[in-house]
Amino acid sequence: MEPAAPSEILREPQLHHPSVVAHARARSRDVQLRIADAITRFAGSMPFVYVHIVAFAVWMLVFERSPWPTLTLIVSLEAIFLSTFVMIGQNRSAAFQQAKADHDFVAQEQELKRNTELTQAIHTMTEQIHGVVVPGRPATEDATVTG
Repeated sequence: MEPAAPSEILREPQLHHPSVVAHARARSRDVQLRIADAITRFAGSMPFVYVHIVAFAVWMLVFERSPWPTLTLIVSLEAIFLSTFVMIGQNRSAAFQQAKADHDFVAQEQELKRNTELTQAIHTMTEQIHGVVVPGRPATEDATVTG
């Protein structure tokens, strides 16, 4: 499955994780990142492969009698640029994973705090109920101690 473009994510933000939406907003504001995303999306597609098959075949059959020196230079330069875009994509993925991990950490910490508060409230209510149900026993006594 191909990752969604930032513009697609921003069209329906309610369908995506909040950190995904924040990451898409940041990427959509930077022209260089939008260009890199577009190139990376195209370079990772089958049309990219087909264009190169046709271009290399035409080059070898039509433009040069000895196609290898010039074609090798062109392919090498393209490989340099494509590897740069791969690294840009990896950096983007790492930044997104960090943003999502940070968001998840905060959400889990909030959930843990809520669960702790609920557990303490339940414990207090249990002690209060135990004090009413078991006469003569103080309400503050630990409910786990049996007599």
